[in-house]
Amino acid sequence: MAESVKVLPEVYQEMIEVFEWDMRTLEGVSRFREIRAKSLPSIAMDGEIVYASMIPGQEILQQEIQNRFHRKNGIQQVEHYVQGELP
Repeated sequence: MAESVKVLPEVYQEMIEVFEWDMRTLEGVSRFREIRAKSLPSIAMDGEIVYASMIPGQEILQQEIQNRFHRKNGIQQVEHYVQGELP
């Protein structure tokens, strides 16, 4: 799970702050409980479990990061349409 975050393109790395906790430590176990995770692997964003027991694909992870970044920073999102498809 951590590897999927570490290999994100730089533009996404600049939008996030990454913390990784070792479940073999008291700090890791405490954080796991604090965010109410139920399984490993898990990814939390803004203190909320977003992905549990799965490793999301890069496109899905990138889209979630971008959406949250835009919401937090008041940036209006631009919708993307497939060529020939109307909204």
